[in-house]
Amino acid sequence: MPTTSSSSSSAASSSGNRQADVFSRLASSDPEVKLKALREVKNQIIGNRTKKLSFLKLGAVPAIASALSDADCINNNNILVQSAAALGSFACGFEAGVQAVLDAGVFPRLLRLLTSSDEKVVDAGARSLRMIFQSNQAPKYDFLQEKNMEFLFSLLNSENENVSGLGASIIAHACGTTVEQQVLCDAGVLEKLVVLLDGSLSQREACLESLATVLKSNPEAVSRFVGLEAGRYLSSVTELTKDRYPRTRLLSCLCLVVIYNTSPSYFLNMGTKSSLVTTLLELLNDPGQSGDEAALGLSSLIAEKEDLQKLAYEANAIKNIVDILKTGSELHPKRLQGLFLSLAELCSKLEDCRCSFLSLEMLDLLVNALRHKNADVRTAACICFRNAARSIKNLSAGRFTTDHVMLPLVQLLHDPSSSVQVAVLGALSNIVLDFSSPKSTFIEYGGIKQLIELSKSMDPNTRCSALRAMRNLMFLADNKRKELFYSDVKAQGFASLISDPEPTVQEQALALLRNLVDGCINSIEFVFDEDGLILDTVGRQLRKSPQAQMAIQGMYVLTNVASGTELHKEAVMQQLFPQPQAESNNFMLKFLQSHESQLRSATVWTIINLISPSSPGALDRHVKLRNEGIIPQLKNMVNDACLDVKIRIRTVLSQSMSFGDN
Repeated sequence: MPTTSSSSSSAASSSGNRQADVFSRLASSDPEVKLKALREVKNQIIGNRTKKLSFLKLGAVPAIASALSDADCINNNNILVQSAAALGSFACGFEAGVQAVLDAGVFPRLLRLLTSSDEKVVDAGARSLRMIFQSNQAPKYDFLQEKNMEFLFSLLNSENENVSGLGASIIAHACGTTVEQQVLCDAGVLEKLVVLLDGSLSQREACLESLATVLKSNPEAVSRFVGLEAGRYLSSVTELTKDRYPRTRLLSCLCLVVIYNTSPSYFLNMGTKSSLVTTLLELLNDPGQSGDEAALGLSSLIAEKEDLQKLAYEANAIKNIVDILKTGSELHPKRLQGLFLSLAELCSKLEDCRCSFLSLEMLDLLVNALRHKNADVRTAACICFRNAARSIKNLSAGRFTTDHVMLPLVQLLHDPSSSVQVAVLGALSNIVLDFSSPKSTFIEYGGIKQLIELSKSMDPNTRCSALRAMRNLMFLADNKRKELFYSDVKAQGFASLISDPEPTVQEQALALLRNLVDGCINSIEFVFDEDGLILDTVGRQLRKSPQAQMAIQGMYVLTNVASGTELHKEAVMQQLFPQPQAESNNFMLKFLQSHESQLRSATVWTIINLISPSSPGALDRHVKLRNEGIIPQLKNMVNDACLDVKIRIRTVLSQSMSFGDN
């Protein structure tokens, strides 16, 4: 062992010395020495992130940038070519390298190389720039400026394949808005790009990336593309999914995924869909970048599409993905993210997929992913948990409520990433429905306190997700758990949530309150704490003409309160018809006339509970409702289009008859 350790140290030291020697020669005044040093740097760093980092630390990029500048001044084309090639190698797939190249101020010089009379110099400059434009750090390109558009077309029209490919790469990098897509389409970019489909390998791949960018979420652009030469180029892209090169197959698949997600009508053929799913599944096994991106492509393709999820399931997608995850090798975070998102989509709608997924003993892998250092992987694992927990069978079996699963989920409520927090809240929203005891692991680990804390987040999505989880936690909960929860949130906290500036947060807060006051009489008492602060806040929000979904939840709160004692029913009447009368503006009539059947139904339910004949004050409340025009309105709704509303109205009218109202 000592010998091995000594040998390793010696080898590392020797490698470091060689790199330092090469670096020192980059500054040589002898052109031949400098040229040889540039070649050595380029050859050493190609595909080697470790050596790229070592040379970066030595300051190689500024030295190479200086060599490029000097050679430009004296027209030494050999040094220009090698300098540009070395800079491109640093930028290739290495963000730190891209940053170093840009920091060295070399970008404008690389652009100038494209105007050289020497084809090799042009090639080297174009390749280097393409490497840079593969990174998000590359300078943004404003297509709205006429001179920039002219330059772009000069690149696309070039007979040099690297230059035309550079033009396509710039589009793929910089086109990010609908306006930019429209400007490019109007300028004829689609017609220029499709020509590259018949070009070299690098041109085809650059073209496919650009097409996907220009067509994404833009039905008009997709229609233009499909219409070119009567669909010839759509057929060309489809045919490229069978290409011999994995990268070409991937990019053509991703282009088709964009087209399908934007305009599904162009993919009526089930065979095309099946072929697309199968190709992406095959690409998952590619060990390189294509395999990493194929996983995300598959998840995007099958998202919210039950027919494609069935196709993927029948193609054994779940087992294939699980086998990849179980290989034990360290997978790239992007691949892990895509694989877990694909599993999540497969489990989103189909119970067979959920059962198959859980039967393959995946929980341990998912739990490990919850602790991954990459936030995107943690988010994807949480989404996977959320969808798998939609299985009532597995939820009831308690597979998600063990300490092994619950502890890492609760810990993620403290995650610094808001996307992870929202995702884990989504998972817990489903899992907490299975809690049958107030002594659950979730509560013991401080889950309730953290949910309440997240409901105060600055991010509205986090607030909304936290409230949704608490809403499910209170669903059919016993009074012990409700009291435990309410002791932490208090009346003032509830009032603040119901008055949140975001309508979606208000809706979830009212839905939570609806579940809290559902059940026994003791539960209803929560809204009367602090002189009825919560109930007053609910009434005030309903009188503000809220959005329909919020109004539905608010009326169901009143429905549940009105199911209580005489005191509770009278308190609801005070909210419906407060003094002075003008304040209410009779919002119940508006709700009964709403196009939302659920809102009409919730309002009628409230009336049923208010005038239940067994209540001492029911007659007086009926008279008040009749005088306010509510009962006459119900008589006009006996043939309501919604069956549920129609049945409830007949119940109210039956009650009215017991008060002598014909």
